[in-house]
Amino acid sequence: MTFTAAGAAAGAGAGAAAVTGAAGSAGGRLPAARTAVEAPPWLERFRGSTVVVKFGGHAMVDEELKRAFARDVVALRCAGLRVVVVHGGGPQISALLARLDLEVRFTAGLRVTTPEVMEVVRMVLAGQVQRDIVHLVNAHGPYAVGMTGEDAHTLTAVRRPAWVDGRPVDIGLVGEVVRVDPETLLALLDRGRIPVVSPIARGADGRVYNINADLAASALAVALGAERLVMLTDVAGLMPGWPGDTTVAGRLTVPQLESLLPSLTGGMVPKMEGCMAAVRGGVRVAHVLDGRVPHALLQEVFAGGGAGTTVVPEPAADEPAFAPAGDGALG
Repeated sequence: MTFTAAGAAAGAGAGAAAVTGAAGSAGGRLPAARTAVEAPPWLERFRGSTVVVKFGGHAMVDEELKRAFARDVVALRCAGLRVVVVHGGGPQISALLARLDLEVRFTAGLRVTTPEVMEVVRMVLAGQVQRDIVHLVNAHGPYAVGMTGEDAHTLTAVRRPAWVDGRPVDIGLVGEVVRVDPETLLALLDRGRIPVVSPIARGADGRVYNINADLAASALAVALGAERLVMLTDVAGLMPGWPGDTTVAGRLTVPQLESLLPSLTGGMVPKMEGCMAAVRGGVRVAHVLDGRVPHALLQEVFAGGGAGTTVVPEPAADEPAFAPAGDGALG
């Protein structure tokens, strides 16, 4: 059987529509058994593969987009994929900090995290955002299990600075992952669960660290031997010429991305650092997608939809190294 991106796109689109419709019946639960039976043969190529999905951006504060994300994650699981969700929570953290009259500051795309801010980070990520995602996923069946990187020492971190103009700048209790113990995650995946991970890590010094969710997802993808890392955010992808040029880079090789990194700013820096580290660590492909687009996750995983930015190790011999979004996406 020949697999084509066009055919997969049609199948993925039909599957997404079926999933969405099914979720509206039977109390909102997805019919997992029927989904598996009716899955087209090309889905077999994905069965058993691991995908790490970072859920972030303002899609996390739109209730309908949150419900759609939960349906899509369950659809992946019902199709036989092993799915790990790592979530952000920036808008929610900033909102609570503002209500508490605590300063909201970022340096090089990373949140400046004082001990007081760290308390808010833990409260919001593990006590609010994670629980919301688990609740939405489990509306379709007993799939999601919430945890933080602290649990079972899944993530161990050391304090990291931000780098501004080549110099380190202290940003408080912000950590860099130096060790991943995937045992708990693997046990959950083996039982058909969907781990939902809050990006908080223990430190060897006994402190608790705030980990950028993009970088946490990247580290987990490498440790789990994932085939794909997908970062859902609220922009269309990487725009190398922004703000003057809003053309989205559809596909970049690791060397190309490395050369672009010094010119990037804000939240796109950790996203692209995470994509680059993941692909260098053995993940086949990493994507940055607009989470505001319905079913973007399903389209990219199943069909290589061509949206957003894809990072690959090297170009194939018969294709250009760079392509704008929409040209020759990978399946």
